[in-house]
Amino acid sequence: MDFTVVANERLHFNYSLLKMRPTNGDKLPEILPGQFVQVEVAESKNTFLRRPISINFVDYEQNIIWLLVRNAGEGTRHLIESKINDVINMIIPLGNGFSMPSSDNAKTLLIGGGVGVAPLLYFGLILKNHGIQPQFLLGARSKADILELNEFEKLGKVHISTEDGSMGEKGLVTVHSILKEKFDNIYCCGPAPMMKAVAKLAKPIGAECEVSLENMMACGLGACLCCVEKTVKGNVCVCTEGPVFNINQLTWQI
Repeated sequence: MDFTVVANERLHFNYSLLKMRPTNGDKLPEILPGQFVQVEVAESKNTFLRRPISINFVDYEQNIIWLLVRNAGEGTRHLIESKINDVINMIIPLGNGFSMPSSDNAKTLLIGGGVGVAPLLYFGLILKNHGIQPQFLLGARSKADILELNEFEKLGKVHISTEDGSMGEKGLVTVHSILKEKFDNIYCCGPAPMMKAVAKLAKPIGAECEVSLENMMACGLGACLCCVEKTVKGNVCVCTEGPVFNINQLTWQI
């Protein structure tokens, strides 16, 4: 589908929040929290492959989708420099999303590191709409790197961890004091070492834990085999079988 940029909010030197609406006026398809898109970067002559980006938020009333884009190279640099009324082509939606907690009373924690917070915003809205009050644990290098804090605070209680101590508790997100509490469900997205550490914490307390993997993807359709991940059932493509996995499906040494 072609999408028209209706807003580009520069949240940080390295991050932009793109808000886009289908160009031809079609309604957005059903989108699950945790799914992603493959974005064509037509303006970059050196970017031949589409770029996978998590779906940050969906506003069905306004028929708008949000993408939180990090400047990670030439392709994403062109995306964060998009202008109002630019048209961007995307394959949407792709992958499988997060599972809902089995109980409306489930104590639920969503953990995001860096740009890994992106898929958690829309998921937080879905949880809240189902009567589940989520808590969020957001981690970053510094206060300046905490993204969309105001949006997360609309949905639930937010805990902060920064490596330099400029906001919230000082240290890695995985040593925040909130993790001493018992949760029924934990959902996580961010750097692989962080997710593995969270999984290790979730296992002993019996929390259901899902992680959103960020393996390199080229096609998003399971054809190129760039994103293969080893699981207990063998090798699978993250783009088609994930990106969200229960930690019990993975072969991580927890």
